[in-house]
Formats: sequence, structure tokens, C-alpha cells
Amino acid sequence: MPALRSLDEIVELHQAVGKVYLRYSRGPAIDAGEASRDKESGCLLPGLSTNPITPEPWWDRPPRQWVARQLCQYGHLAGREERLGWLLTGTVVGHGPDCEPLLADVTALASIEQEAMAEAERVYREAFDPGRV
Repeated sequence: MPALRSLDEIVELHQAVGKVYLRYSRGPAIDAGEASRDKESGCLLPGLSTNPITPEPWWDRPPRQWVARQLCQYGHLAGREERLGWLLTGTVVGHGPDCEPLLADVTALASIEQEAMAEAERVYREAFDPGRV
């Protein structure tokens, strides 16, 4: 699986492929052999819990800012249980309890390296007002 080191590489990937999603887990090989469950309820999920890396049509800012925001909003998951951030495509088969897309028939596209995460944190701080609700 290719390793992406910058926001621009991530943007280029979603522009080339179409809908791309972000997942933090122990990786695609492990995910392929396990059923996904909601941690709070214990309910079996019909797909992998993800977040969209492809900007929504209403997004009127640069795509790299959307990517930075998504990486930062869920980046805290990377440090748990040896999880890594990786990008995938698949079929949306539902939404999880936090309204996140659940994907089946997934294809792993790339992993996200620490350099891309550091860049995302810089862009996020510069472009947004973190914590404002």
C-alpha cells in the first residue's frame, strides 16, 4: 500500500479516484478478518466506520483544508491500539451511530504518514478556529 506524505498527495488521490474515505484502525488486513462493532452498544455494523476525505459539493474552500480538517478531527484515533490512518474506497452500506459512512467491499488505497498529519495540523490551525462550536 503506498504511503502518502502530504496533503497534496491525498488531494491528488481523491481527484483521481473519486470518493475516498479515511479510516483509523490496525490496518486493512486485520479489518478484512474482523466484524465491525459499535463500541458503546456492541451492535454489529454492516461495514467499516469511515469519514469522507472527498470534500462535499458545498465546500467553498480549498480541498486541502477539508482534508486537513478531517485528518485532525479524527487524528486522536491514530494513537490508540496501534492504529494507523489509511484511505479506502467502497460501497456505503449505512451510517454508524455518529452518522459516519459505513463501507463494505472496500479497497485499500494508501496509508497516511506522519508528515501528512503534521502538515494537516499546521493547515488546520491556520485555516480554522479549532474548538469553536
